[in-house]
Amino acid sequence: MYLEFESMPAHARIWVYQADRKFKQEELVWVKGRLATFCEQWNTHGALMPTSFTIKFDQVIILSVDESQLGASGCSIDSSVRTLREIEEKFGVNLLDQGKVGFLESEDNLRINSVFGIKSNIQSGALQSETIVLNPLVKEKADLGNKWLIPAKESWLNKYFEN
Repeated sequence: MYLEFESMPAHARIWVYQADRKFKQEELVWVKGRLATFCEQWNTHGALMPTSFTIKFDQVIILSVDESQLGASGCSIDSSVRTLREIEEKFGVNLLDQGKVGFLESEDNLRINSVFGIKSNIQSGALQSETIVLNPLVKEKADLGNKWLIPAKESWLNKYFEN
């Protein structure tokens, strides 16, 4: 059962998927419609779960499930991945590859790079210790407020900076 993202509880489980490029406006309309349809019927073992999504920076999809009544099963998570694959194929974007690092070039401009290009981003000065990076390992909606957008030096990237 689909709920507005803002009405999801702070303890709701989340999954963060970074697209390797921004969605165009017409693509966003389609993606939002597809995700709303998916969330309406997202279930575990036949029981509907309170679910939602949001899209940040026009390229980061965050799915959310309130597991307080019923936990998401492996099959239900697999169904969300199938929906994300459908989006990937339709628009030629990469959502499911976890080998990406997202960082803010400006307040509202997100840059997604392969983890293999991080050293060159640091050497060029595009990524510095104070640069805000996305922490894709957040687990709950509440984490979006204080654990999701963090300085690079507070993330696993700290090992690349002189201390």
